[in-house]
Amino acid sequence: MADTDTKKPADAPAGEIILPLEVIDRAPDADRKRPRRRFRPIFLLPLVLLLIPTGGVLGMYFQPTGLQRFFQTFGLTPGGGTETPIAIAVERPPEGDAAAPVPMVVGLGRLVPQTDIRTLAPPFGAGDARIAELNVREGDQVASGDVLAVLDNRGALEQAVATARANVEVRTATLAQTRRNTESAAAEAEAGLQKAQAALTNAQAEFDRYQTLFERGIVTRAALDQRRSTLDQATQEVERAAATASRYERNGTDDQVDVTVAKRNLDAALADLERARADLEKAFIRAPADGTVIAIHVREGEKPGTSGVLDLGDISAMTAEVEIYQSDIRRVSLGQSVIVTADAFEGELTGTVADIGLEVGRQTIVGDDPAANTDARVITVNVDLDEESSQIAARFINLEVLARIETDARATP
Repeated sequence: MADTDTKKPADAPAGEIILPLEVIDRAPDADRKRPRRRFRPIFLLPLVLLLIPTGGVLGMYFQPTGLQRFFQTFGLTPGGGTETPIAIAVERPPEGDAAAPVPMVVGLGRLVPQTDIRTLAPPFGAGDARIAELNVREGDQVASGDVLAVLDNRGALEQAVATARANVEVRTATLAQTRRNTESAAAEAEAGLQKAQAALTNAQAEFDRYQTLFERGIVTRAALDQRRSTLDQATQEVERAAATASRYERNGTDDQVDVTVAKRNLDAALADLERARADLEKAFIRAPADGTVIAIHVREGEKPGTSGVLDLGDISAMTAEVEIYQSDIRRVSLGQSVIVTADAFEGELTGTVADIGLEVGRQTIVGDDPAANTDARVITVNVDLDEESSQIAARFINLEVLARIETDARATP
């Protein structure tokens, strides 16, 4: 104990035990006095921020009784404060009637004329022709046969028509000339026959006279033989002239070979003229029926492509082609009322179901929702719009619309 410092301080009270310094330094840390930590509420802020949206979502989804009474008390509607509400209450069918049908079938569609839209292309055989004249504008009313556009091959085709027409005139004149020549030849043949017959009569009389003289011994046999030779020649000449004349009498002028050839040449020239006139139509694009010019795809100087020259259709009666999911088509019937809406026009268009397709195909009209099913199987339903709605829809060809078919309405068989 000699090495331990046990000195007592001068101000130490009497009777107090003084421990050595080494003993005090070896005391446990737990016995030392620690500073007291203060509670900081800022650490609860993330928890509060998480609980607020969670409670809002749960409240919108489940809508407990207290929340519903709060809305009823203050006359509020879930989602009424926005144009695109997401918290609208869903009407559930009464218990025990889980299969109750929804009163409407909804589908996307497009506005089109009741008659198909015709895409007019250049005539067959137009080749590399380009548009020289465009006689219509979009929205113009046209009648069947009207010239809508003219191609730049018009000049060459008109020249071909003029050449063919001149050839017809030449062939016509040739035929007339051949007929006149044939008639003249027929007249000459008849005159030759008459002359030959007259010569034969004279030769026969001369021969008869010389034969009488020969029998009397006045003339020699040589003189008689000479008259017989003349008679034979006259007889042959009559036969030849008669054959020539009979050819014209038997066949007539138009049946002569020369005339027949001239007529066939004229027929060929007329055929060439008709072909040239038909080819001239390749320079014009005409309206196949009455309608309205919906769209023009080319301008003057351009060569028409695969999209054609223009689209033509009758927009006086419009229809909506609506794609209905195959699972909902059983609730659609002919004659049901349909309401058609779109952002492009105000109000609603009305119509009735006029036709229900037979083929199930892939959906071609997709909404703006990126999560929408783009590979749905649908059936096309045609909705005929009424007269007032058709006038509105005529300004929006191929416009995407939303159609609501009232399946609870009475349908006509």
